[in-house]
Amino acid sequence: MGEYVDLSGISRPQQERLSHIDFRAWFIGLVGRGDIVARFGMGEAAATRDLALYRELAPENLIYCAKTKTYLASSSYKPLYPHKAEQVLSALALGFGEEFIGDNHSVLACETPARLNQPELATLAQLTRAIYQQKLVRIHYISPESGESKRDIAPFVLVDNGLRWHVRGFDRKRQAFIDFVINRISKVKPLDDAPESHETREADIQWNRIVEMELVPHPNIKHPKAIELDYDMVDGVCKQNVRAAVAGYVLRRWNVDCTEDHNLQGAEYQLWLQNRATLYGVENLMLAPGYKNDWSE
Repeated sequence: MGEYVDLSGISRPQQERLSHIDFRAWFIGLVGRGDIVARFGMGEAAATRDLALYRELAPENLIYCAKTKTYLASSSYKPLYPHKAEQVLSALALGFGEEFIGDNHSVLACETPARLNQPELATLAQLTRAIYQQKLVRIHYISPESGESKRDIAPFVLVDNGLRWHVRGFDRKRQAFIDFVINRISKVKPLDDAPESHETREADIQWNRIVEMELVPHPNIKHPKAIELDYDMVDGVCKQNVRAAVAGYVLRRWNVDCTEDHNLQGAEYQLWLQNRATLYGVENLMLAPGYKNDWSE
């Protein structure tokens, strides 16, 4: 998109309002004073000043429409702010914060896959407090294999694997860094203990190791160009740097064929990992499609 205007002299609250104007202009095509008033609960005069400042910073972006009393995005529009695709899509689907109190409404028609589960907020709050304050918690965890057990863990990060949320931390019972499914935690008790040095994020080798995966269209695909476009590939390759701790989740979520001879069959396998040696030493490969085929020995 080129270089962005220097906005360093503008206060943070006003930056948020300018970003909102920028978002609506780019993705909705119009923005009015009422949009700013509704989003930030401010007076109309202040909203008018924000629109005036935006037009001063980006004079070619907006055209005033007297009929609707709104500003339309011009044909030469260029975003004033960098917008991340994930944030944009989330804002379009869930709302841009217009109704933080109450139910959010999507900005436009947008359907997202339903989650079958969501973390219980009281449990989540205890975990996030422990992460932020760098404290241990005692949890009651229910495993499909071993049933319920009590664990003292030092959590340090939340992980979304695309299907459910985990909390990752050091488990004193197993003396290892483990991913715990948040919905399987039935009780959480805060502890006053702080993690010891070997229990912190810095000591988690799998978390700190970065794995570069080279994903290519599956050789069984008749028209690989379509897959190249899907994943914005460069020279037929999509390179992804991921933490070793989440590599298995990524490979499973995108149904990446990890067999050496790309032998998995099915329309769901549109990607093949061409540099499978990069996964050497990754601990959660049991999640990777094709893992049991030829890496089980």
